[in-house]
Amino acid sequence: MLNMDITKTNVAVDRALASIENPRHRYLLEAYNRHRYLEMAGRFEEIFEPEMTVGNPVYRFDLLGQKLRLEGVDQVQAVYRAWTETDQCVFYAEDEEVAVSDHMVISRAITYQQTLGAELAQGFPGIDPEAMYLVRTASMMLWPYDDRCRLIGEDVWEYETSEREFIKLAPEEVLTAQRAGELLAPLIKPLRPFDDSMLPAALPHHA
Repeated sequence: MLNMDITKTNVAVDRALASIENPRHRYLLEAYNRHRYLEMAGRFEEIFEPEMTVGNPVYRFDLLGQKLRLEGVDQVQAVYRAWTETDQCVFYAEDEEVAVSDHMVISRAITYQQTLGAELAQGFPGIDPEAMYLVRTASMMLWPYDDRCRLIGEDVWEYETSEREFIKLAPEEVLTAQRAGELLAPLIKPLRPFDDSMLPAALPHHA
């Protein structure tokens, strides 16, 4: 198995936070950080607290040759719930680059997500439907936010299919959502209250 540490998945975000001073950009990165850890920890309900996400988020995925559009909390939570119940909420990122602007966080990375063989077998030959895989993809993510730094949705797509790889895991190598939650709990920090001084119109470069 690849030597991966789920607690290191957001190191690129931490590096960005170490050098960025703009208060709005820092807040967006903190929200992005919290969101990803909550997702991996199986605590997806907390992502949809009113201070983090708008009431009608829209998610778009273009991965593994399939396109999926989710609209509204119910549809998005249904996917998160299914991933959590089957340990597919666990993912890793390496070689990630992160950029932030007033209304957006963008990520480019090699990602590895635990994925059931049963969900891969219909589209790809040689997959064991009884096994769990780490699916390696070269992925881009674009997360837009509103003026109050609430997530509007996610656009996620695979930008280079030649990087794709299916890594079969032995049962003892699968990281359960419960164990991921235990490992990530110390890293999941509360999101500080939004301050109106972080509204785009209040920032110095908008004066």
